[in-house]
Amino acid sequence: MSESPTAEEAPVVLDDSSKALPPAAPVVAVTPKQPPPESRESIRVRQLVILSFWAIVVFFGLPIWWWTTSVYRAKLPLHEMESWAEGKSCRPTFPLEIVVESPWLQEHDLIRIVRATQHALDDQNYFAPHHLRLRLGSTFAAANASQQQLQHDPVGEYGQLYEDTSQPKERALTVRLAPQNTLATARAELQAHSTLLDIWYPPALAPPTSSTSFPLATFIATQLQDMFAEEQAIIGHALTLYPASYGSHQSLGSAGHSASTTSVPTASSKDHRSGHARVLSPELGARLASRATRALKYAPTYHITISLFSPNAWPSAWDIESAIAEYLAPLLGSASSISNFTIDTQIQLYASFSPSVQEPQYDVDRGVWTLREEDLSSFINAAEWPLSPSIGAGPTLNFIIYVPDPSFSPLTIKDSQATSWLIPQWGGVMILNPSNSVQRNVASGLSKEDIQPALLVFSHQLLSFLGAPQSPASIPLQLQTLTRVRAASLYISASSTMGSLARLTVALPAIAIPKTVSTAVEVTLEQLEATCNALKEGRFNAALEHAKTAEVAAERGFFEKSMVGQVYFPDEHKVAVYLPLLGPVGVPLIMSALKELNRIWTTRYTSR
Repeated sequence: MSESPTAEEAPVVLDDSSKALPPAAPVVAVTPKQPPPESRESIRVRQLVILSFWAIVVFFGLPIWWWTTSVYRAKLPLHEMESWAEGKSCRPTFPLEIVVESPWLQEHDLIRIVRATQHALDDQNYFAPHHLRLRLGSTFAAANASQQQLQHDPVGEYGQLYEDTSQPKERALTVRLAPQNTLATARAELQAHSTLLDIWYPPALAPPTSSTSFPLATFIATQLQDMFAEEQAIIGHALTLYPASYGSHQSLGSAGHSASTTSVPTASSKDHRSGHARVLSPELGARLASRATRALKYAPTYHITISLFSPNAWPSAWDIESAIAEYLAPLLGSASSISNFTIDTQIQLYASFSPSVQEPQYDVDRGVWTLREEDLSSFINAAEWPLSPSIGAGPTLNFIIYVPDPSFSPLTIKDSQATSWLIPQWGGVMILNPSNSVQRNVASGLSKEDIQPALLVFSHQLLSFLGAPQSPASIPLQLQTLTRVRAASLYISASSTMGSLARLTVALPAIAIPKTVSTAVEVTLEQLEATCNALKEGRFNAALEHAKTAEVAAERGFFEKSMVGQVYFPDEHKVAVYLPLLGPVGVPLIMSALKELNRIWTTRYTSR
């Protein structure tokens, strides 16, 4: 048997891991290859490039951007504008000059009556801005007073008593006194088509004493106050809406184009407050409310359309041109200083009134056909009647003459039996019932005499639309009152617009103010000052002209087209426009500048 190998004879098996390794190579640190150092020339070139880009941006880009995108704001006299709106620059007054004449009285008797009446007027008048001033006629003064005295004493006894011809004022009224022994009480009569008030009185009412109060003076003062009470109420109401009268005003920072709110009189305006309370009696308050609903807003030009409507083929012609020339043109000519008027006419046959109106009912007792009052508001057949709401530049007033069918004639309004009515701020309607003598055939038409009643009614309605007072009954006096009222309202409106423009300028600093606005403001302020001075001097026609110019300039400045567009251009819109443009251009410029600054800082820090 073979023997197994012993331990000494066993083969040796070597593991690979026990093999000897060669010695490790030495570790060498590998550093990235650095670019060659920049020369001073290349660094200088890079800095000059960056600096040149920034120089172009700062010295060319920004100025051009600022010049092309900046909003031009002309300089406005904001404090002066607000001063006019608050009434600090001028307080309007309305001195009405009333001339007293009497060829039947001696000078000293007439002077005594005038002085006593003036005292009575001052006692009865509680509204200081509107006051009546009595004067003796200039002919009386020239005949009985020394011109030398008038020149050396212009505001003394003679100058305050006699009419001053060196500075002519507009006469508001002429009072003619006539003593009559047959009368028991005084009587006054106002001429309907003139500015003359005749007063007849018994001599006992003016005793030859030195008393400053007697019945005749009280009677004259009461008549004058009653004549101008409605005018005082209208002007007083307008001035309460104007901060100028009572010192109330809005702050400069509030913006908006609106009339100032009604202010409460301050203690310093006690006379104004008490006078206004006296003037606004319930009856006058109702008249003011009626006037406010009827009157149109002031316009330089009004268009009048006179229409003739008939439910049948008659009348196919009318002498409207002659009728207008005789019955309406004189009034329009007298009111031309307030506004201009244009007229057109039309005829519409087979035009029935609105189908919603009930058929007229026959009144057996009166023998007439009647319309219900509740049907008057729907009488106009707007669907079929060719009535344009606005023709031309100004508001349109429609005056309609309706000739009813013979089977429904005469046609009146039930209860009141009236044949005309007024539609506030729109026009008037007149039912014209031709007389039995008028031949209703196709060939005939309406003569100017047939149209006369309608045009006379339209004349009174036109005065209501213009805002004329209902009293006094004299049309010239009503037009004079309308002149003063329009001058006051336009003066207040222009002043308020100046305040609104000043507040708007402060509230919106980004809004554009072109040169045209600055020019309009200058014109407005000049015309406002001229208006106020003319009112104080009693030159009301001149005051109205200045006020109209001020109102037009103020509205033109406030509603400038280039100003309105800036209101709808907010800052968010600017950011949205500029960010896509400035981002790609600005980021490289800013980053290159920051890197260069960082390199300069690092170089200086390591060199220390």
